[in-house]
Amino acid sequence: MDLDPILSPVKKHLALFDEKLKENLTSDSALISQVARHLVNRRGKRLRPAMVFLSYGLCADSKNHAQPTPALMNVALAVEFIHTATLLHDDVIDQSKVRRGQVSVNHKWNNLVSVLMGDFLLAKSLRLLVETESPTLLSTISKATVNLSIGEMSEVQESHNWDIDEDTYFKIISDKTASLFTASCEAGAVASGADRAAQESLREYGQNLGMAFQITDDLLDWVGETEKTGKGLGTDLKEGKITLPLIHTLRESDPRTKKKLTRLLENDFNQRDFDQILSFMQGNGGVEYAQERASTFGRKAEDCISSFKDSRYKKSLQSLIGFVINRDK
Repeated sequence: MDLDPILSPVKKHLALFDEKLKENLTSDSALISQVARHLVNRRGKRLRPAMVFLSYGLCADSKNHAQPTPALMNVALAVEFIHTATLLHDDVIDQSKVRRGQVSVNHKWNNLVSVLMGDFLLAKSLRLLVETESPTLLSTISKATVNLSIGEMSEVQESHNWDIDEDTYFKIISDKTASLFTASCEAGAVASGADRAAQESLREYGQNLGMAFQITDDLLDWVGETEKTGKGLGTDLKEGKITLPLIHTLRESDPRTKKKLTRLLENDFNQRDFDQILSFMQGNGGVEYAQERASTFGRKAEDCISSFKDSRYKKSLQSLIGFVINRDK
């Protein structure tokens, strides 16, 4: 599914966003400028800033044609900087060599540069939010950043825990991924001046969309195409990340099969072992179960915005659900 048509209502917003992104990454530091150019060249989906703009458009008065205000642009930049900072830090933790199809910052330079660049982006996001002069926007994004950090720490804490349950998994992905989706949508509504009910509806939309996004992301580690995802299958598993397809498989397995799976997981498994684990998973419906849970969160997201009047922004937010669930990278 092509993302460009879905984001067409905010195409001009995103073009301006890209200009502002480059402006805000300029620095007196030659090294920061070099790393910034590298990051700009590996342009991602821009999902989070797009959600800020789409949510704003959904709520904004039609008289202003949902044109982005300086405060709105600052919020969009802030959420993208926070997201990018987490990726930089993740690449250090995971010792990744590739990100979005090109060499990662930690591999091109070193871990220290990657961590410090992440810190720089977090500092920039704070400054941008302060400039909005909106305590509500600052509170909304800062809370999400705290939850994101908690989610990352919880994931580390539960690493290689083969007995992790579904509720714990959902709490982790709610914090580490859905929190920033939630804040992006809620902040767009706040910036538009929408009432509390609209803000809450978009907050819930973002929460459910973020859950669907991460479940799908975790599924791609099992059944994705390496050429499209940019990483090998089983990468998350090798790092000890236990995700929904495996949680379901272990839960539904008989004691003998669970013991065999656990033995494979506890060793430094090779491709043959991964294929065997995947075969067990497919036999127990782990992949289908995760797909259905992602779809369930998608349906909840759509319900959250059903009361808004029809518009091109609403249509895009609805189509975004299908993109998130059916994407292949």
